[in-house]
Amino acid sequence: MDFSNKLVKWYQINKRDLPWRNTTNAYHIWLSEIILQQTRVEQGLPYYLAFIQAFPTVERLAKAKEDKVLKLWQGLGYYSRARNLHYTAKDIVKNHDGKFPKNYQKLVQLKGIGSYTAAAISSFAFHLPYAVVDGNVIRVLSRVFGIDTPFDSTAGKKQFQQLAQHLLIEQEAAVYNQAIMEFGALQCKPKSPNCTFCPMQEFCEAYNSNKIDELPIRSKKVKVKKRYLHFLMIHSDKGICIGKRDTGIWKGLYEFPFLEFPDSIPDSQVIESDDWQNIFGGYNLEIKSVSSNFTHQLSHQKIHAKFWEIKINNFSVKGFEKINREDIVKYPVSRLMEKYLNTINAD
Repeated sequence: MDFSNKLVKWYQINKRDLPWRNTTNAYHIWLSEIILQQTRVEQGLPYYLAFIQAFPTVERLAKAKEDKVLKLWQGLGYYSRARNLHYTAKDIVKNHDGKFPKNYQKLVQLKGIGSYTAAAISSFAFHLPYAVVDGNVIRVLSRVFGIDTPFDSTAGKKQFQQLAQHLLIEQEAAVYNQAIMEFGALQCKPKSPNCTFCPMQEFCEAYNSNKIDELPIRSKKVKVKKRYLHFLMIHSDKGICIGKRDTGIWKGLYEFPFLEFPDSIPDSQVIESDDWQNIFGGYNLEIKSVSSNFTHQLSHQKIHAKFWEIKINNFSVKGFEKINREDIVKYPVSRLMEKYLNTINAD
């Protein structure tokens, strides 16, 4: 267990002072873990502090309106995390007397809590011997032990989980888990890891076989879909039209009506399209402006968007409500919408 002991020693010297590391409060730990999924610590920390301030207990989070939860989450992306967070808070209050189960198997049954988060809560809050396996852990184990099994394969997931559990210092599960994640975040980084001053250098397979840039291995290449959206900021009767999305990655967020096309097309073709005519046919309207192209990269799609500012009298869109233009800041919107609104607010 030379690796494990060196890891803990490294952590004691190099660890960052983060608020969720100074508590065994399961609610605070759960909140931090959900926020930090797909999110860097520097970005996630202000959100964690804002959530703790707004919802200091799981009961307060459970009672909150979904719009408020999503508004606080705005800008973090992967909004299903926020929706699951809210759902699970209500579940814990209703079915678990407001207390997180002190049992890994029960934790993993809660919505939005997978094996990694359940292991984190189990070890950090309840000192139970469960090893965490996230992207940082996979990278460290793959490089140090020379594992070339694709981590996203069934065999790979099993191999990494078994090795992580084997290396765990059971009496110090919380410290060990924090240590290996911190080591991946600060030392064994995805790009330009600090191999020159690494305590694992002597027995690191990737370092000694010059495979640092090759490991870990992913088998499935993520296919990115291109989407071309035209959002319509419609001014009518001193209000603008927005609606709450009920499906997709932005479910629960508010947005303008939009048109989608399979390819990038000129603005003139947008106006001539059947989709445009289905909304505006027969009405006199004024196109006040058309934005430049906004690109927004998501894990499985790249969005190319334009925003049309349109003025039209006595008009409404089915499924959308009218709000005062200045009130839009109160509504949770996607990062893409936020980027556009920031440009027009700055004018």
